[in-house]
Amino acid sequence: MKEKRFWLRTVILAIMLAAIGYTIYSNVFVEKKTIQVGDSAPDFVLTDLNGNKIQLSDYRGKGVFLNFWGTWCKPCEKEMPYINSQYNVYKNEGVEVIAVNAGEAKVTVQTFVDRFQLTFPVVIDQQDQVMNAYNIGPLPATFLIDKEGKIVDIITGMMTEEDVKKYMERIQP
Repeated sequence: MKEKRFWLRTVILAIMLAAIGYTIYSNVFVEKKTIQVGDSAPDFVLTDLNGNKIQLSDYRGKGVFLNFWGTWCKPCEKEMPYINSQYNVYKNEGVEVIAVNAGEAKVTVQTFVDRFQLTFPVVIDQQDQVMNAYNIGPLPATFLIDKEGKIVDIITGMMTEEDVKKYMERIQP
């Protein structure tokens, strides 16, 4: 009985040490790819609030204003009407907006969208796969993507309506 317990404890200890070792290795030695201006924007597929699949690569040939946000984020709340207003100006000029929510409940996001009467596609990143691919830290964060799928600029923090207008003009094809 004591010998079985010894081997069981030894195996559990070995598994724990392996897990700790892997965690340290992956956090210290594995280089995470940082997205930079000039890089190709990582492609993704997410579902919008109407059940439609939104794939970034489907927007090639258009400028994309890719905004990461949350309903709890006060700067995000403040800039959403600006983004919507400028989207309505530039959508016929080849500029698209994709708003990626930070994994909140669909009902919460839908309530927010309805309150601000947003007219652009809003998707929810439930598993944080897109947020991780773009190395998103604090919200809001916006990536300007040109018609070739290249990142033109990365904006962190809140934008004014004038900022949004200027950025949409930059990615206009």
